[in-house]
This record gives sequence, structure tokens and C-alpha cells, in this order.
Amino acid sequence: MVMSKSVPKLRFKGFSGEWERKKLIDTADKKIKWSFIGGPFGSNLKASDYIPKGIRVIQLQNIGDSIFHNKYEIYTSEKKADELLSNNIYPNEIILSKMGDPVARACLIPNTSSRYVMCSDGIRLVVDEKKFNKFFIYTYINSKIFRTLAEHIASGSTRKRIGLGDLKKLPLFIPKKKQEQQKIANCLSSLDNLIEAQNKKVETLKKHKKGMMQQLFPKEGEKEPELRFKEFSGEWEVPSMKNTNLEIIDGDRGNNYPKSNDFTNDGFCLFLSAKNITKNGFKLEEKQFITKEKDNLLRKGKLQDLDIIITTRGSVGHIAYNKNIQYKNIRINSGMVILRNNSNHINQKYIYKLFSSNIIQKQIDNIAFGSAQPQLTVKDINNLEIPLPKPPEQQKIANCLSSLDNLIEAQNKKIKTLTKHKKGLMQQLFVSNEGSA
Repeated sequence: MVMSKSVPKLRFKGFSGEWERKKLIDTADKKIKWSFIGGPFGSNLKASDYIPKGIRVIQLQNIGDSIFHNKYEIYTSEKKADELLSNNIYPNEIILSKMGDPVARACLIPNTSSRYVMCSDGIRLVVDEKKFNKFFIYTYINSKIFRTLAEHIASGSTRKRIGLGDLKKLPLFIPKKKQEQQKIANCLSSLDNLIEAQNKKVETLKKHKKGMMQQLFPKEGEKEPELRFKEFSGEWEVPSMKNTNLEIIDGDRGNNYPKSNDFTNDGFCLFLSAKNITKNGFKLEEKQFITKEKDNLLRKGKLQDLDIIITTRGSVGHIAYNKNIQYKNIRINSGMVILRNNSNHINQKYIYKLFSSNIIQKQIDNIAFGSAQPQLTVKDINNLEIPLPKPPEQQKIANCLSSLDNLIEAQNKKIKTLTKHKKGLMQQLFVSNEGSA
């Protein structure tokens, strides 16, 4: 069999020749102690070592795929960090994850502290920057080419795991000239900057929308909003849910509830569970279906177009709006209810925006019961206070917030397009590792 040359499909002008095959360990700076090392054993860094402030511990949750997730924060003492000096990691260094999802993902350590301590499933990589471009190596690690190799040798069925020894030996092809590495790194980092700029636009729009929602709906105990369209005046009605024409419909329970043999991976009726409803609406990557025979036996919980779904168990108060969903037949499980509008005087889109706002979500938080798994009953939901202006004002508010949603959706589409373009570009700018593991 003739082996293909180790050259990329797409190349910058002025560069030629084959790339060098290296192992990941070869990119580490040998002059720096512990330049390629894993985190401490679990017994060396326990929950009892955590304190409110001190040296930050980089957790598995912080290690994203090309992004550092900053919201998970735990700390340990200076003394403990000194004891674990070999497991310290520093700003702008690369940290990889031994655990999925996905396995061997990498991000850069933020420049907000002088040092950190790694968790047991983190791996520090200090690149020899005299020989290699750090961002080239970092981007290659997060490429599909490298990721496929890592997943292939990782162990575990439910959640993949890769050992430090296996990770060290993973191959990658690198241009002999550092200038070519730099060119590729610059090209991909410019795309990252574009994606980051788009993400910031999305966050700005989301903050603006949140602020608008706080002003367009009345505060608790009030009957007029802070911000109002000039053509409207007067107090709003604030009836309880049971005194509106909004109907609450729950799903089948008990003997009618689907059994394991009623489910199929690709059936007649989509059967929604709590994991399919998030704070941001539907999430249908993981889904289950019930057979047509079982669907015909069920009496309750069938969705209609424009119905609103509210989760009532676990993460209570998550909202989704059944509009433009690709599935014709949908039922809910017992951990949620349907909110159906039977009135010509209530705008359904307004109700959806209202239930996503703080004014309703705070009420839900206050009445949900149970510490281990919070719950809402139909009676609880019926007692919610629903601020209702006249229909024309409902429509105006719904249109205003929908226009912001459309802007956010358009920005998210740009991000997806840029991300897809970057992945395709990486496939062509890097040399494939096929057959080299």
C-alpha cells in the first residue's frame, strides 16, 4: 500500500516539503520541570483541602473544548499548593483533560492569577516555544484529527478516559519551519477572534433583553411596568392563573405511563423528558419515542401547535414553546405540564415571554417544594399571578422581545457558520494522522 505524503491539503505560498511526525511529549519544554504532567492523586487533594479563597484549583468542569469555563471556582491554601508544586500550572499554559466529554480536550489557563493547582484529571503541557508555535500545538490538539486518535485509544464505555502515558505517545505532524506553524496559527486565531467577537455580541444582546424584560413587565406587587410604549396607559390586570383562560394539562401517570418496551429510538411519537427542556427551550439531541400503539392508548399530554411546556420536577420552571418543531406527534412525561391558551384575549407569545421572565420565575422558585428534587403541582401553577395588559399591548411587548430573539438567533447562526468553517479549515491545514497511531 502506498502511504500518502505527510503534507496538508491546503498550504500557504512559500512553503513546501513534508511535515515531521512527532509525539505530543516531543513538544514539551524539557528545560522546564514538570512540563508534561498530570494532576495530583485524589488522596492528595481532598474536599477537606478546599477553602473559600486562596490558590484556585482548576477543575474538570473548567476545561472546555478551546474555552476555559470560569464559573466553577474552588480554592486551596498556599501551603497545600506548595505541597503540590509538581501539579501547579501557570497562566497561558495548556491544560488537557484525561476525561470526556470530549476526551483530551484542551484550553489555555487564564491570566487572572499567578498560579493554579490542577485537578487529578488535568494534564499540564508547557510547549517548547523555541521549536514550536504554542497556538499551533494547542489548536492541533483540539482538531478532529488529533481528537479521533485520542478517542480511539481511550477506555470506558459511558465516559471516555485517557492515561498520561497514552497521551504522551499520540502522534501529530508539524511543519519543519516554525514560520509555517505561525502562519497557520495566525489564520486560525483570526477566526477565533471573529467567533469570540460574535459571542460577545450575543452576550450583550442577552443582557439587553434581560434588562428589557425586567422593565416591560411590572415588578412584584405593582400593576404597571417601568417601561411602556407611549400609546398605552392604565393599570394591568393581575389575575391568578385559574382565573384566566389558560389551561394546564399534565401527562399520563400510573398504569398508563409508558413501560420500557413501549420506547423505541425512532418511533411514531416523540416522548419528552426533563432533559429535553432547558432554560433556553428545547434540546433534542437525545430523544426517545413511543410506539403508535402506545400513543393510541394514552389519554393526556399530547402537544398542540403553540403550546407552552413547563417542567414541574427537578429543574422546575424551564419553559419551551412548541413552534416550528419538526415532530408532528409529541407527548410529555409526568415531569412537566402543558400550558394551553383558550382565549382570544391572551397573546400566546406574550405568555411565553412572561413565563421566561423573572416575575414568573421568582413566583415558581418561591412555591416549589422539596429540597432534593423541587416540584410544582398543577394547583401551584394555578395560583401564579399573571400580569395582563390589554391584547394590543401584549402583542407589542411580544413583538419587541421576539425581535431581540431574532437578533440573538441570527448571531448564533453566524457563530455556527464560523465554527463550521474553522473545523473544515483545520481538516485541510493539518496533516491527517490516519494510520499513524
